[in-house]
Amino acid sequence: MMLDVHNLHVRYGNVRALHGIDLQVERGEIVAILGANGAGKTTTLNAISGLVRPASGKIVFNGQSIHRLPAHRVVGLKIAQSPEGRRIFGTLTVQENLDLGAFTTNDPGQVKKNLEWIFSLFPRLAERRRQLAGTLSGGEQQMLAIGRALMADPVLLLLDEPSLGLAPVLVRQIFKTIREINEAGVTVVLVEQNARVALRLAHRGYVMELGKIVMSDSAASLLENPDVVRAYLGGAGM
Repeated sequence: MMLDVHNLHVRYGNVRALHGIDLQVERGEIVAILGANGAGKTTTLNAISGLVRPASGKIVFNGQSIHRLPAHRVVGLKIAQSPEGRRIFGTLTVQENLDLGAFTTNDPGQVKKNLEWIFSLFPRLAERRRQLAGTLSGGEQQMLAIGRALMADPVLLLLDEPSLGLAPVLVRQIFKTIREINEAGVTVVLVEQNARVALRLAHRGYVMELGKIVMSDSAASLLENPDVVRAYLGGAGM
């Protein structure tokens, strides 16, 4: 078991955001977390990456408890997050944004290798490496956000809404690249409102409602589940 989240509770002041969730991720998987806005998906990722401190419960990564570690220590364990809304540094160049992602990697050779891999995944970033990140298109900014996370050389990549605001053709391109990242050996936890495309990509999935996990199954089974179809898979597929 690479990641084991057990009975996790998170509060924001008096507001309970997570109500004792349990979630497991095996090495090499893509695990999708689905749910409506406010379900607790982003809070779950932020708790794993150390951005929020749980009120109670445990997060164990490769046998080590990490739920009390600060975010920079979590990144040092090779867990990286690409946040919702991308949050790139618009006044820095593409290259400078990528360099910032490598701040925990002390091996220049590994940094160079990671950069070459990212440019092979996203050739557009290589073409625009000296361009200010704020002038990129939405799709290019999403590529940069994922690339910046990959510069940390993660074994576990947390992706928060990578399709948000993108045209369908770009969504397909981003998700194709996520599969390639996974096939290269990176385990992926994917938070995504586009349930259909997420479940087509993932091995397993969890469904969250109001801070609780209400369903978990293989991705293929969730795609056929009538409750999931009714709640999350309405309309045409991609």
